Amino acid sequence: MNRRIVYLDNNATTQIADEVKEIMRDNEDLYGNASSMHTYGRSSAAGISWAREEVAKLINSDSGEIYFTSGASESNNMVFNIFRDIIDSGSDRNRIIISTVEHPASIETAKYLEGKGYKVSYAPVDNIGRLDLGQLESLLSNDVILVSIMTGNNESGVIQPVKEASELAHKAGAFFHTDATQAIGKIAVDVKDINADYLSLSGHKFYGPKGVGALYVRKGAPVSPFVHGGHQENGMRAGTYNNQAIIGLGKASEIARENLETERKQLWALREKLRTGIEERIPNVVVNGSNDENLSLPGTLNVSFPSAEGESILLYLDLEGIEVSTGSACASGSLEPSYVLLAAGLPVELAHGSVRFSFGRYNTEEDVEYVLEKLPPVIARIRQMSTRKA
Repeated sequence: MNRRIVYLDNNATTQIADEVKEIMRDNEDLYGNASSMHTYGRSSAAGISWAREEVAKLINSDSGEIYFTSGASESNNMVFNIFRDIIDSGSDRNRIIISTVEHPASIETAKYLEGKGYKVSYAPVDNIGRLDLGQLESLLSNDVILVSIMTGNNESGVIQPVKEASELAHKAGAFFHTDATQAIGKIAVDVKDINADYLSLSGHKFYGPKGVGALYVRKGAPVSPFVHGGHQENGMRAGTYNNQAIIGLGKASEIARENLETERKQLWALREKLRTGIEERIPNVVVNGSNDENLSLPGTLNVSFPSAEGESILLYLDLEGIEVSTGSACASGSLEPSYVLLAAGLPVELAHGSVRFSFGRYNTEEDVEYVLEKLPPVIARIRQMSTRKA
């Protein structure tokens, strides 16, 4: 008999939607080079143009402001490199600000630049992990060129005040970028409402294929080539298009836009069912982030279990067919506690004992009930072993 699998690691990656698989299969013979003028080339170009329109509709931008990339990590790097070039050209504005809870794709890029002598400041967060706008404002001055703040946190699920942060950045004369990777498909993301200059997203976070994403660049904002060669993406990213993946991203964007509110409600209901069940059945737990529906991504629940290490919980749950995470997937393999939770002031012990449950489109109430059946004895067993060791 097949073991039951409950996949609750959707913040790390999602499965490809059946509709996305179908459109990619339907276009599997669309192998023409979209830069070619013959029939196959024009057909490929038409598919890519449709996908660009769908991505633009999802975030309320113009299609000409969308650049296809390999994913959000590349998109984030592109933005930082644009401003590194501007700083290198002798700009009086030569400092970048990011928050202390950004994704490693931004944090590590910023640290790399800092190691090369560039100026980087880190805006702190409050005790739920939300950007402290007062502290951000105090960091802003006429030497800041870029502010980069994520829309929703991948570990805590906390929604950041990006509209207000963008307003502060622009007031100070800086440009504003948001990594919206975790928010896309879960909450409404509107680049015009945020007044963002740049936005990053990745297809595999909302049921599209891996290896494809996009960067939004507001018309008139600085942009420079990040892959040199051919004329693709208006000369900004050379290389033959991955037709099927881009069309798959377009379909995932269409579905996300059409079903956004329905899915948001479903994910929040599942998240709350698990949260209340854990608090009722397991003593001494700490829910990280926020339980306010307006401040938290609907499918993310981060919980600390004192006297139980997150890695042990993950392994025991895996034996039961329950797939979770102890933090960002990009930091897996590290035994260091989550820097996101530490930045919010969580003690090291609690950060070590944290588990992230992240729901997706295909999860059900039965999945939650299964977790609530298996999780309490797992925590009790680990705590008992921990007590014996002490």
